[in-house]
Amino acid sequence: MILQTSNPDGVYAPPRNYSQAVRIPGGSDMLYISGQGPQNERGETVGVGDMTAQAEQVFHNLATILAAHGATFANVVKATIYLTDVSRLAEFNAVRARFYGAAKPASALLGVTALVDPGWLVEVELVALV
Repeated sequence: MILQTSNPDGVYAPPRNYSQAVRIPGGSDMLYISGQGPQNERGETVGVGDMTAQAEQVFHNLATILAAHGATFANVVKATIYLTDVSRLAEFNAVRARFYGAAKPASALLGVTALVDPGWLVEVELVALV
């Protein structure tokens, strides 16, 4: 499966981490991954107040779910990211870059006032092709 990312002329071409569009080849199955917060396997919030620790846990959860379906971050076509403090985006991006590698899915980032758990700083949901 080859995902076709694009940043057409006339729109901003992001330098890293995401593309303006991802074209999906015919005959692919879609995998929708629920928003993942910084919860470990026991449901405990990890790294209260620590964006790096929380992002690591979120991406660990996402990688685990992707792998269970025979996929990696290279299969991701769309990410939606929720941060309670957008000023900490650089911390989040450093972790995201390690997990994404060369993948550049379409992406949306939302600054929110709160997430389901008051200790959460980040939540990420994905759409992938498997």
